[in-house]
Amino acid sequence: MTYFPRDNSVSMYDTKNHRPFLKRSEYAEVSLADMYIGATVTILSRQLKIVEYADDYTKRALENQKGRTLAMIKPDAYNNIGRILSAITQSGLVVARLKMIRMDNDSAGAFANMQDGESAGLVELLLSDVVVVMELIGNDAVNIWQAMMGPSSPAQAQSVAPRSIRAQLGTDETRNAVHGSSSSAKAEEEVEFFFGAKNWPTTALFNNCSLCIVRPHAFVSSGGEIVSRILSEGFEISAMCLWHLDKACAEEFLEVYKGVLPEYHDMVSQLCAGACLVLEVRQEDAVNSFRKLVGPHDPEVAKHLRSNTLRAQYGLDRVRNAVHCTDLPEDGLLEVEYFFNILYARK
Repeated sequence: MTYFPRDNSVSMYDTKNHRPFLKRSEYAEVSLADMYIGATVTILSRQLKIVEYADDYTKRALENQKGRTLAMIKPDAYNNIGRILSAITQSGLVVARLKMIRMDNDSAGAFANMQDGESAGLVELLLSDVVVVMELIGNDAVNIWQAMMGPSSPAQAQSVAPRSIRAQLGTDETRNAVHGSSSSAKAEEEVEFFFGAKNWPTTALFNNCSLCIVRPHAFVSSGGEIVSRILSEGFEISAMCLWHLDKACAEEFLEVYKGVLPEYHDMVSQLCAGACLVLEVRQEDAVNSFRKLVGPHDPEVAKHLRSNTLRAQYGLDRVRNAVHCTDLPEDGLLEVEYFFNILYARK
């Protein structure tokens, strides 16, 4: 694939058959921010994973712009996951990978040993509840995320960086809401620790649950706000992962709508258009309660009948309606298991 940033156009060449696959065409759905090693981009319903730079010029031009860092939302900031996600989006950093994990003694100890000067209380904190880990991509990502976090001491942060995350959400030097890699070398080590070969078990509980998918268009623009709203309404988010669905999985998941909704094929394409945030949400009578929060399928209907729902506030049309939720109580567990059991095992 060749990308032309001047006019946002792409062309593709079939290296196996040695012939052009796609002539140069404008394609607004991708941008320069999407171009980094490990990224998944979707072009004309075809998912492409970027595995290498095509030439030295491209490598030199992009590597300086595409730094990476590890970001962690600690257990003490669980109720502010959405707020932190919103801050990351507004900073211009790209969330390349994200998952919620529960650490055991060995993994918490190993991670604590990787840190310089962290207190012994870090292991205890990491074992207390789930954490959310993310790989962030962007120009000077390490320093941008460090600046967003502020000094490790919340008291110092309140003095020198009062708008930083730790100044606003931290309690002490251990319970200071977030963690970030201290250098590019440390970022490589920490990203590999969480997103490398180790298979972290799912945190999904598979009971009293409903499935939520923040669609690609909504995750980019409003993912943090949607997560904040879900938590503020009293729902527990017990599992979370960023997914790049391929067409086969999207069709399989949405098969129940085939022949029922005329937008079925467009819904499949939209779900594959980029990264989507998948959540297990829990509450008593979770499916019915969450469906009320999400609102009617058509955002225009939602705006007139239930203006405070997620689709009314963040949906654009019947295809890009911001959020998928489980429709029937008997399907809540099935949909959660599809992502956090069947697909999770393949990741």
